[in-house]
Amino acid sequence: MSQNPRRKTAIVGIGATEFSNDSGRSERRLAVEAVLAALEDAGIAPDEVDGLISSDCDATNQLELVNAMGLRNVACYATIPHGGGSPCGVTAHAAMMVASGACRHVVAYRSLNERSGQRYGSVDAQPRFPGVFGLHAPYGLVVPGEWTAMHARRRMIEFGETREQWAEVPVAFRVHANRNPRAMQYRKPLTRQDYLDAPMLAEPLCRFDYCLETDGAVAYVVSSAERARSLASVPAYVHATAQATGFPVWYQTNYYRESLTTGDEAVATAANLWKASGLGPRDIDVAQIYDHFAPLVLTSLEDYGFCRKGEAAAFVAGGRIALGGELPLNTAGGLLSEGYIHGWNLILEGVRQIRGTSTAQVEDVEFSLVTSGWGAPTSALVLAR
Repeated sequence: MSQNPRRKTAIVGIGATEFSNDSGRSERRLAVEAVLAALEDAGIAPDEVDGLISSDCDATNQLELVNAMGLRNVACYATIPHGGGSPCGVTAHAAMMVASGACRHVVAYRSLNERSGQRYGSVDAQPRFPGVFGLHAPYGLVVPGEWTAMHARRRMIEFGETREQWAEVPVAFRVHANRNPRAMQYRKPLTRQDYLDAPMLAEPLCRFDYCLETDGAVAYVVSSAERARSLASVPAYVHATAQATGFPVWYQTNYYRESLTTGDEAVATAANLWKASGLGPRDIDVAQIYDHFAPLVLTSLEDYGFCRKGEAAAFVAGGRIALGGELPLNTAGGLLSEGYIHGWNLILEGVRQIRGTSTAQVEDVEFSLVTSGWGAPTSALVLAR
């Protein structure tokens, strides 16, 4: 599915809690804090909110937020599924809620205690995928890192990639995080040698190939482009959004397709996005690529058309994805080094790049790309100045 609001709507307010290993408070409270921050950023009162939208896997449903915040005028609400594939899809549906006239101000939110509470990388979390889990768990493929290791190893086999080449991704993102006081890895440098010496968790993936486990919450407000001009913040216009899935779908494994090194969902989402936007990869000034595991950033770059299949390791070399490079990526540190709020924090950084307020600001940004999870039904969006 593709949606083409073409700047009829905008993200007009953003908010987040701190990102930590132990928030010390409930996910509901985290959600309220992030939403209040986003509303304050936009200059919108809680009683002006008439739409709520979130991802699945969030323990705080819309009614809990209504009760906790005293929201009296909510007329429209939705939940978008497929975990890490959903964040940009949430933006898509929020934009449609506003563009259709159903809502004036839609609040999108995501909260989780993913480090101090339930951990997605634990065995206990996996029964949420019962059909898939039963097929590969008996062979030792129990948690997402082990699932992804199969894809990573296949990149080595097909394309001759090395861990030395993969190091470009986590090292560049850590440099960006070291500029970002909000990042969990702020002031924690990572060298290439640190990466190469790191312990293996699911060979060939080492500790620094994995996204962080994070407590925190993120929220933003979507309003019409017309209303955006009278609000307090600099708007990031929703230029285009897209969603898609592949077939057959085995969540984040997809071992039974023709290729382990291509994400059918990402390829289809990219095709929908470029068609809806009237743009192509060369028009993008900065991108936030869903980085739950470092080698999948390479696969995503190929699937979104930034380079040909098998060429991503060369594409990211030589500082191209760092600040000052041809295509800076994950400028707040990404899921590898800023925090893992199921990919939602990538949307906030996409907005900051449009506003010119990033701690690793790219000059003269007109188009900012954000993608959601690889390996599941997914989504993407282009924000515009």
